[in-house]
Amino acid sequence: MAQQHLDPTDPTVTPADAVAGYLRARATEFLRALRTHRETGGGAAAGAEESTDAALALRRSARRISGTLHTFRPLLDTDWSDSLRPELAWLAGTLGREHAYAARLDRLVGALNRLSGATPFPAQQTVPARSASVAAGSRTPAAARPAASAVGTRPPAAPDRGNLTVGAAKAGALLDRQLTLARTRAHSAALQALGSSRFHAVADSVAVLASEVPLTPTAPTADLRPLAAAAHDRLCDAVTGLPLHTAAHPYNAEALVHGLSPDTAPHPQDAPWHQVRLLLRLHRYALEVLYPEAVPVDVRLLAAGEALNRHRDASEAGSAAAAAARTPRIAPATAYALGVLHADQRHEVEAARFAFQQSWQKEAVSTS
Repeated sequence: MAQQHLDPTDPTVTPADAVAGYLRARATEFLRALRTHRETGGGAAAGAEESTDAALALRRSARRISGTLHTFRPLLDTDWSDSLRPELAWLAGTLGREHAYAARLDRLVGALNRLSGATPFPAQQTVPARSASVAAGSRTPAAARPAASAVGTRPPAAPDRGNLTVGAAKAGALLDRQLTLARTRAHSAALQALGSSRFHAVADSVAVLASEVPLTPTAPTADLRPLAAAAHDRLCDAVTGLPLHTAAHPYNAEALVHGLSPDTAPHPQDAPWHQVRLLLRLHRYALEVLYPEAVPVDVRLLAAGEALNRHRDASEAGSAAAAAARTPRIAPATAYALGVLHADQRHEVEAARFAFQQSWQKEAVSTS
C-alpha cells in the first residue's frame, strides 16, 4: 500500500482524521490485548508467556494513547484528555515493573559473570510468569552486554579477581532474592490493578475511544505539523541542556566519581537524560500519527534511542547493585563484588552517554 501523507488540500484526509484514526487503532490494540490477557488467565502457568506479552501490549498501547493525548492536546476535549492521561500513565507504569525487574536481574547477573569469569548463578526461586518475563527481557540482549564497543578506549576495570570471584556468587544470589521478590510483588500489583475499579474505568474510556474520539470543533481544520514540530522542539531543547561536551569523552571520570557517590538518592545527573528519553519517545509517537502507514526511518534517531535505553537500564541496574550493597550484615567479599558491579554499571552509563552524543551530533551535522 502506498504511504499516506497528510496533504491539507486533500478533502478526504484531515488532521482530525489522522489523530482520531491513530487513537482508535491504539485503543483497539489495547482492547485486544486485554481480551488476550483475560483469556490466558492473567498469568496462569499454562498461558504465562501469552499473558506477559498481552500485559506488555497493554502497556505499549497505553503509552501511545497517553503520548498522543499530550502532544495533540489542543485538538482534543481538554477535560476528557486531562483526566485520562494520568490514568494511562499509572497503568503503563504498573504493568512495566515486572518486566523491568526481570531485565535488571538478567543484566546484573550477566555483568557479574563477565566481571568474575564465573559460571551463571543458579536461580534461587521461581515466581509466576518469571520465565516469560525473562524471555521478554532477553529479546534485547544488547542491554545485557558491555558497551565497550561504544566507547572504544575506555579504561578497563581491574578488580581483584580473587576477591570478586569469592563474593560474586553470594552477590548474585542476593540480587536474585531481592529482585525476584520485587518482581513477584510487581506481578501481584499488576494483577490487582487489572482487577480494580480504577482499571475498569480506564478500560471503559478506551473502549469508547475505539469508536469515538472527542475532538474539538476546530480540529478538522487544524494543522498537525506545528504540534508535532513542538514535540521535536521540546526534545531538542532538553538535549541542549545535557552536558554533551563532557559526554563526548569516552571516559568521563568526573561524572563517574559523582555516580559512585554513597548518596542513596537517584543520581541527579541521570534525571535529565531520562527526560530526554521520554521526549524522544513522544517525538516518535507524533511521527507515527503524521505517517500512519510507515514512519520514515531515521538511523540516527534510532541509535540515539537505543543509547538512551541502555543509559536507563545501566542507571537503574547500578542503583539496584548499590541498594543490595547496603544490605545489613553481608560479608565483605559480597559487598566488594556489589561495589565493583555498581562501578561497572556507572561505566555503562557513561558509555551510553557517549554513544548518544555521537549519534546526536551526527544528526545535527546532517541537518545543519
